[in-house]
Amino acid sequence: MFKFDTLKAQTVKELKTGIKETLSTKYRELLPGDKHASILIKPNLNSNMNALTGNTTDLRVIASVIEFLKESGYLDITIGEGTNSGFYRSNISVIERLSYDKLAAHYGVKIKDFNYSYTLDVNFAKGIKAGVAKECIDAELFINMPKLKTHFEAGMSVCLKNLMGCLVGQPNKKKTHASLSENIVNLNLALKPHLHIVDAVVSMEGLGPTRGTPLKTGAVFFGTDPFLIDMLMTKFASFNLKKVGPIQNAVKRNIITQEHFDFVNNYKFDDTYSFKPPEAGPIATFIHHPVRQKYFLAVRNTPFFNYLCQTEIFGKILFATGLRQDVFIKDEMRFDGLSLNETACTNCGKCNDYCPVDIKLPESFSKGGASTPAGCIQCLYCYCVCPEKAINFHGELGFMSEQIRQYDNIIRKL
Repeated sequence: MFKFDTLKAQTVKELKTGIKETLSTKYRELLPGDKHASILIKPNLNSNMNALTGNTTDLRVIASVIEFLKESGYLDITIGEGTNSGFYRSNISVIERLSYDKLAAHYGVKIKDFNYSYTLDVNFAKGIKAGVAKECIDAELFINMPKLKTHFEAGMSVCLKNLMGCLVGQPNKKKTHASLSENIVNLNLALKPHLHIVDAVVSMEGLGPTRGTPLKTGAVFFGTDPFLIDMLMTKFASFNLKKVGPIQNAVKRNIITQEHFDFVNNYKFDDTYSFKPPEAGPIATFIHHPVRQKYFLAVRNTPFFNYLCQTEIFGKILFATGLRQDVFIKDEMRFDGLSLNETACTNCGKCNDYCPVDIKLPESFSKGGASTPAGCIQCLYCYCVCPEKAINFHGELGFMSEQIRQYDNIIRKL
């Protein structure tokens, strides 16, 4: 029997209350009997983009699940993700930039970058074997926590696509592209997470996964069948199911059955949205056409091309032409603290609604110079959402400057 549940929530209080109640009442049978069992939480940390851009899994959703597990007595919890290979090859820690390391420290749980894990092989198309992080195989409870977003190669990125982050390092991630949709399905057949929790609090439409537009959808979805959930997400987003490669591959292989279609057709969402499709520019569209992409991949995987990709000027050319979505800015953020402009603050409470670790805001902000509220994990959610720009950042924004440039006005209106 299929299991699927929807939670409508936007504030940290609504998320923590709703997620804990849903897990406690509807998914408790999935929890291991042994409180020392290894539990893996796998978010989507595709890039260093703040979750409010619609790109990565919201820290508030992760915090809610961790609190539920710890309150249930579990002692061995790990957050694990193999972040985008372009970032780790540039010696950029996405985990640190997104404050996932500080969130893990706050709750006393472990965190692991799968790009540095031991590997176990899974079978890919054409007899190829690819290495996934051993932690994904060993976990006694594997919770997959993707972000809902469009994806210019796969169509949409939800539960199925999120497992690409289980692959260790660039050499293994590259192996998916020989047959992307088929290998995404192969990953799901091999790893089989026990539970999927989709962060659709702020989703992404348009040219995802990293150049789209954030869209406030205010929902979290729960289920145990990733194929069913991804199909339902196309319905939630009014997205053409036939344009989602992994779903089409699963239909072709009879993994998705008529029962899946019947459930999706009969399921009624309270709200649905019309996501803009991920339309790439003319150069990227030409190169990524199924007939030509294999030739591009042959070039992309050469040592010389990899060398060029790591140079700043060639990286800018790739980004400008749409062949690369990410900007690998080397400048780190220097956080000296935050302060509150009391004159501008209207006490709307939005900063409080977005703090993943429940700091009492805006009361905890310094009214004078820079200071760090006790327990702050420096995620800057409060700074990004303040509609009055009443929260002052002290230090150097570094890589965050580009995100502020692109998304500041949109995020403050969420």
